[in-house]
Amino acid sequence: MKIAKTLEYGFSNEEFEIRLERAQELLYENKLDALLISNPSNLRYFSGIDTHFWESPTRPWFLVVPLSGRAIAVIPEIGEKLFQKSFVKDIYTWSSPNINGDDISPLKSLLESLPSRFGAIGAELGKEMTIRMPVLDFGLLQDNSKFDIVDGTSLIWKLRTVKTINEIKKIERVTHIVSDVFEILPTLISINDSERDVARKFKREILKRGADSIPYLPVVSGKGGVSQIIGNPTSKLISSGDFLYIDTGTTFDGYFCDFDRNFTIGKASEVVKRINEILWHATEEGIKSLVPGAKTKDVWKKINKKIEDFGFLVQGEGRYGHGFGLQLTEPPSISSFDETIIQENMVLTIEPSIEYEPGKIIVHEENVLISKEGPILLTKRASKELPHIN
Repeated sequence: MKIAKTLEYGFSNEEFEIRLERAQELLYENKLDALLISNPSNLRYFSGIDTHFWESPTRPWFLVVPLSGRAIAVIPEIGEKLFQKSFVKDIYTWSSPNINGDDISPLKSLLESLPSRFGAIGAELGKEMTIRMPVLDFGLLQDNSKFDIVDGTSLIWKLRTVKTINEIKKIERVTHIVSDVFEILPTLISINDSERDVARKFKREILKRGADSIPYLPVVSGKGGVSQIIGNPTSKLISSGDFLYIDTGTTFDGYFCDFDRNFTIGKASEVVKRINEILWHATEEGIKSLVPGAKTKDVWKKINKKIEDFGFLVQGEGRYGHGFGLQLTEPPSISSFDETIIQENMVLTIEPSIEYEPGKIIVHEENVLISKEGPILLTKRASKELPHIN
């Protein structure tokens, strides 16, 4: 495999050329004349554009990857100077928002100028994808294009689920930063800190050590366990007897880590200690099962069996992990129904959970790189015993 030189921030043009060439190979294999991109993570993947301006939904931004030739940006005028610094050099702009409310004519004109070999264009229409334009505008584009606009999701994920060496380096960096902070967290927080206090101290230390942002940070506490694992921190004070759950999606140069750690405030109950140990073993089983050629559904089965071997009958068929990268969660899912074959240079989470009492749940999560030889743990492995905070 051709490897591009790494940069601490961003990627070399060579890296983007490799992505473009691979995308065009897949376009040909899938009999598509182009790929229409509007989702921020996909725009970043193909162009390197990094901006928080995505937070504004006022203007749509488009990138067209043709069957041959260079990628083409079709963007509002406000983004022209930024895009001129990117890998993408063919840039078309229009005034947006404009008096006529027309944000698709420039894109339509460009698409009409493309040669039609297969008569179809792929777009972000499938699972774990979104098109970032008004649905009404997308309908007009479909109705007035010489191309059929079809789902190109599988092509995009085929590119993005297997990471490049330079993407992996960014993920490694952020997982190491956050692992180190989780390790010292019991020395930073104390009883009578609020969940928000805990979050602030955690964020401060992570940013000080070189991470860029913390878009996702549930901090949840409760007596003997927690009932949910996705809510933002509140003003609730942590106190003796609490179980404390912290999960984070932290980024370095746009690439996420995604893992949690559990703590007990004072002494943990025997039930909590037992469930924690069961999940540690289930996680271990999942990690060692992540080898090239395995199916994600078979990894799920092995994790599930390990939990059931300890006497817990798992209800439902929720997932026990997933991919991640430019997004907090990406395909594949480690679930009972996902047929994905695990490949070298995928980066996945192992994330088993148990609801051990009604309204009481514990989750373990680690981040793993798939190498030719097998799994490489990116996170510092959680202790089999719950760390406690006095």
